[in-house]
Amino acid sequence: MGEYKPPFHMTDRITNLVATICEQVGRITVLSHGNLSPHLKKENRIRTIHSSLAIEQNSLLLEQVTAILDGKRILGNPNEIREVKNAYDTYELLLSLNPYSVEEMWGIMRKEAFPKDMRL
Repeated sequence: MGEYKPPFHMTDRITNLVATICEQVGRITVLSHGNLSPHLKKENRIRTIHSSLAIEQNSLLLEQVTAILDGKRILGNPNEIREVKNAYDTYELLLSLNPYSVEEMWGIMRKEAFPKDMRL
């Protein structure tokens, strides 16, 4: 089996858009002094995870992603369920990860999703 290849091609434009989004999120965080309600933070994180995984062809619905992150069991593809859990773990550890290491982030995102010989 070969190396994992996402169903999109990373371009400079995508990288710049992601950087711009991160910059705006940082501004909002600073301006709100971290006073966003916990419910709003959780809801935004769930929507972000759902949208990010949908780009990767994850077919789980927003309600299913919410249920998984609330610790409930759902019927669905075990790999897609694992992707949701791994994405959540990645977001939780985001500030402690090396920003220059794609492998570190992908190591968490793909944890238990593929056999060891397919990981980065």
